[in-house]
Amino acid sequence: MALGKGEGRLQYAGVLLAPLFLTASVVFSASQTTPPPLDRPPRVLILYPYDERIAATTAAGEALRGRLLEATSGKIDLFSEFLDLSRFPEAEHVQRLGRYMAEKYAIRRPDVVVALGKESASFISTNRASIAPDAKIVAAGFGNSTSENIDLPDDVIGAFTTFDILKTAEMARGLQPAARHLYIIGGSSEFDQGWLATARADLAEFSRSYETTYLENLTIEQFIERAAEVPTDSIILALTVFKDQAGRNFIPREAIGKIAATASAPVYGPYQTYINYGVVGGNTVTFEALGQTVGNLVLDAIAGRPTKDIQAPQTYIVDARQLKRWGLAEKNLPAGTIQMYREKGLWEGHWLAVTGAFGVVLVQAGVIAALLLERRRRKDAESRSRLHLLEAVHLNQSATAGALSSSVAHELNQPLSAIRNNAEAASVLLQNVSPDLQLIHQILLDIQADDQRAGDIIGRMRGLLKKRSEIDWQEFDLNDVTSNAISIIHGEAERRGITLKTKQPTTELPVRADKVHVQQVVLNLATNAMDAMTEAGSDSRILTLATGVVKEKAELCVADTGNGIPQERLSSIFEPFYTTKQAGTGLGLSIARAIVETYGGTISATNRPEGGAIFRVALPLARGGERHS
Repeated sequence: MALGKGEGRLQYAGVLLAPLFLTASVVFSASQTTPPPLDRPPRVLILYPYDERIAATTAAGEALRGRLLEATSGKIDLFSEFLDLSRFPEAEHVQRLGRYMAEKYAIRRPDVVVALGKESASFISTNRASIAPDAKIVAAGFGNSTSENIDLPDDVIGAFTTFDILKTAEMARGLQPAARHLYIIGGSSEFDQGWLATARADLAEFSRSYETTYLENLTIEQFIERAAEVPTDSIILALTVFKDQAGRNFIPREAIGKIAATASAPVYGPYQTYINYGVVGGNTVTFEALGQTVGNLVLDAIAGRPTKDIQAPQTYIVDARQLKRWGLAEKNLPAGTIQMYREKGLWEGHWLAVTGAFGVVLVQAGVIAALLLERRRRKDAESRSRLHLLEAVHLNQSATAGALSSSVAHELNQPLSAIRNNAEAASVLLQNVSPDLQLIHQILLDIQADDQRAGDIIGRMRGLLKKRSEIDWQEFDLNDVTSNAISIIHGEAERRGITLKTKQPTTELPVRADKVHVQQVVLNLATNAMDAMTEAGSDSRILTLATGVVKEKAELCVADTGNGIPQERLSSIFEPFYTTKQAGTGLGLSIARAIVETYGGTISATNRPEGGAIFRVALPLARGGERHS
């Protein structure tokens, strides 16, 4: 690359195509003529000298594209070509590339060609006649002297850029007033060496205040090692490393990022792309500013408007995280410095949200107070609701006990009669001269068994009649509750000529609820089922109680062989006071649903295809319960 020096600043082609575009000083040809109006959207071809990995050219190109799309409301055809001339600089390749693009754009000739960098400008100047013979050329990304060295045509519009490495150095001095050492890093490519030569000239006076060392012609590993060993009171200026001493090619920001990661002193650089790669910052031109500058030139070229010099604004950019990392004072930054990744204070960054938050807190305080009051009211209401449920369950239990009283009396009469008969037999045996003591002993055992049986019957009835003020939460086996309920109703079933059938799994079905309440649900469903079979033939009265696991819930099914439930009434049978019995209250199924739902379960009813109805109760399995059906 040709190196041009002017006014103490670096001016050359590769600047834009490396880490970042630089300051733009724009020169226009005075021989422009107004083009005829187009009957189609204008075509703009953007030439990138390197490949798409170079962040600076890509970002600047995107800023340019954004400006053009915005200004034309999208009514423009944009084309992009990455020439990759850094890795493929051979003349034969450049010639093939020219022929290829001449054929590619043969029927879509560009109206404007934007050449980013010296290589792109040289390429389009050489191949202009075959690629874009009538196009305006906008060259950008290198200095005025470079444009003279590559002998650009007079009608080329230039957006020439210059570096001022001294400004980056002065910013570093302001942040590190106690620094005593200065290190300048540069790679081994022609571009890198040009940078180093310019830095020596521009920093000649500045470097006299420091013990200055140029780190150049090293491998990337040596760069990393040397940077890690510099004194802590050092300033490190990183230029570019396109290539190291071993001939390896790099993207400069990635190479500098490796060096900055282990450096023992702050690293500065003149490119925006170095931000977020461990560099504190430097003096540069933002992508947005340069994109606007070049975009305005292209728009003027399309419209044929008169042109004038345009200066893209230079600015200082720093990474606020690196300031914090190295303990550099924000107050020592140049005026107008852009701080990227800066953490704003609570009030500075969120004053509107903070103001709103205070208002919200006040409102929330009132809402919370109201919610607490409402919560207390709800808990009182829930307590009253539970008390009402317990009272309703007790009344239902009493009604069930009353309905089963004749059956229970008949069932109780059997063990009492047996006790009486056995006692009389024992009394007769004792009157004998030689009583049979073994037979008398067996009679006494029978009396004890019948007494236990009678006691169990009475105990079950007491359970039905017992009134409580609190729910007795406990974990139990649903199979046991079902078996107890069957023991209570089996006498009534025999009296009515009903056959009882049960189906239970071999494994337990643990649920957590009030055991007496769940038993009451089973009794309600069973007595309703027996009532539903009153008109059925004596041979077809079958009541089936089955338990199991369905969809990870314990399920109880109560099925009868009655006439079933009218289809239009299926959705109403669990409503309070709904009944099909002449003497019914309509509360049994409603209470059953309330009990089941209290313990997180569900209850439903359907008709059986073969006749009769089936009621299903599903309760959540207790933790650790079986999952087998």
